[in-house]
Amino acid sequence: MTDSDVSNQCGYVAIVGRPNVGKSTLMNHLLGQKISITSRKPQTTRHRVIGIRTETSVQAIYVDTPGIHESEPKAINRMMNRAATGSVKDVDVIVMVVDGLKWNDGDDYVLRKLMSNPTPVILAINKVDTLEEKQKLLPHIEVLSEKRDFAAIVPISALRNQQLDALETEIFKRLPAGEHFYSEDQVTDRSTRFLVAEIVREKLMRQLGKELPYSCSVEIEEFEYDKKQICHISALILVERSSQKRIVIGDKGDRLRKVGSDARTDIETLIESKVMLKLWVKVKSGWSDDERALRSLGYDDGQY
Repeated sequence: MTDSDVSNQCGYVAIVGRPNVGKSTLMNHLLGQKISITSRKPQTTRHRVIGIRTETSVQAIYVDTPGIHESEPKAINRMMNRAATGSVKDVDVIVMVVDGLKWNDGDDYVLRKLMSNPTPVILAINKVDTLEEKQKLLPHIEVLSEKRDFAAIVPISALRNQQLDALETEIFKRLPAGEHFYSEDQVTDRSTRFLVAEIVREKLMRQLGKELPYSCSVEIEEFEYDKKQICHISALILVERSSQKRIVIGDKGDRLRKVGSDARTDIETLIESKVMLKLWVKVKSGWSDDERALRSLGYDDGQY
C-alpha cells in the first residue's frame, strides 16, 4: 500500500428504504447537485443511480436505489427490487432512510432484507423538520435502536439540509482507505442522455399526478448539436394504452407542451446550452411487464 492509499479514503454507500422516504432528495443534497429525479409519487426512482462526492481526501460513491417494496405485480417492479437489493451486496456503508415517525410494514420489510448483510447500516430518520411533536423523536429513536444494532442513528432533513454534515461524518469515518475511483470533478457515472430522459420523466410524473403513475417511460432518440451549438433532442414517451396517450398529450396538446417547456429549462441548465426539444408519444402495449423490453429501455436488475 502506498502513502497516497493511506491518506485517501474511497468507498460505496448504498441509500435504501421503502418508496417515498426521500432517498433521491438526500443524495441530491449530499452531492449539492441534482442527479436523481424527485417527485411526491412513490417509486419515482426506477434505476440505480450513482452520485460521486469528493471532499479533499475522501470520496463517497453514493448509490441511489429504487424503493424496496413487497408488491411485485409486474416485471418492472421485480427489476426495481432486484436493482435495490443487488446494490447493497458489495458496498462499504448502507444508509437506510425512514420517514420521520412513520415506521411501518414497508420499513420492516427493508430491514429484513438487510438482516443477513454484515455491512454497517446507518439509520437516517428523514423529514424531522416536519414533525409537529418533536418530543416524540427521542423515544422513537430508542425504539428503533432495538430493531437492529445500527452503526449510527441520525435525524435529518434532506430537503432543508439539516444534519447532513453529521450524517456525512458517520459515513466518511466508515469508508476504507484507498485511492479514489473517479476524478474529483465527476459527479455521476450516468450519461447525459440518461439524465435528460430522467428529466423528461420527472416532469411527466409531476404533471400527471395520479392519472398515469407508472405506465410511462422515456427514450432519447436524437441528441445532436448543430453548427450554432444548439442541442436538438427528440424524446419518445412510451405508454401502454391509447387512453394513456391522450392523457399525456392533454387537451389540444397543452399538457405535452407544458412537460416539454419544464423539461427544456432543466436540460439547458444541465448541459449549459440552448435546447430544441421535441416530444413524441407512442403506445407500446405491455412494456412494463416484459423484461426484454425493459432491458432495451435501459432498465437493469442490479447485477454487477
